[in-house]
Amino acid sequence: MVQKCHSTWPSTRSPRVCHVISTYPGGGPRNFFAHAFPLLEEYHSSSKLSRSSPSAPPPSELISAVDIHYKDKLIFSKVQETETVTGWFRCSPFRIDLLEPKDVIPTPIELPDGEDTCTVIFNDMTLSWILIDPIERLAVDLSSHKPVTVQRHWLTGEVQVCFASILAVARGHVQCEIVVTCGVSEEGEMMQMREISLAIEDMDGMHRNGKECLGILQRAMEGKRGKGRNRVEEGQRMYKGYLEMKKERRERKVRIERTLDILCVAFGVSCFVGFLCFIFFR
Repeated sequence: MVQKCHSTWPSTRSPRVCHVISTYPGGGPRNFFAHAFPLLEEYHSSSKLSRSSPSAPPPSELISAVDIHYKDKLIFSKVQETETVTGWFRCSPFRIDLLEPKDVIPTPIELPDGEDTCTVIFNDMTLSWILIDPIERLAVDLSSHKPVTVQRHWLTGEVQVCFASILAVARGHVQCEIVVTCGVSEEGEMMQMREISLAIEDMDGMHRNGKECLGILQRAMEGKRGKGRNRVEEGQRMYKGYLEMKKERRERKVRIERTLDILCVAFGVSCFVGFLCFIFFR
């Protein structure tokens, strides 16, 4: 089973991750695989979370084990440790960056003409982002495995590849978004990765801070898993369902705002009419 973990996620060959996996209770690598491989079982049970809280204290550290494949060939693998006890982490918007601003990672992705780049990447790129709590021995894959959207920036020409998972919170849902930004190499023939990041935003598009996200991620790591079948289809279904919920939420807010506007206008008109009546009939 150790080899199964290594072949599925090459980043687990890291000595730190290997040590954590070996200490997993109930079978070590087998238990880790059972946690990390399947998607979360369901995402629309937020009502059950209104009074729930993680069963353990927040972790002082999170480990990200990230692997990106293109046409089944590994093109990026990294393990990154993130401290979670600093005031900066807890108060700032939650975000994990795997690349420094000036870092670029070459890829074997050729630069086709027009929108073919987006289609090629959408069909042939896969990503896993295993988030590990090394203290409680918990793990979860926060990626949809295949992209949910691939878009080219109209000005820079960079391609943004988005992977996502939808997590339930007490009052709705949040989107855990992984963005891989690809640009054209200096030679102008191949694509290169310039940004790989993870962030969490709510249904209004606001990014949650580190303290809030720790609780969200803990509940995700402690949550039930599916059977590991049809991960791609299930991830796409969850994402489409989330977009539908966002649309309904937006439309509901517009209706409420429109109603409030009408009430304000009606109140203003009634006050004006009342004032005129007072002037003419006193």
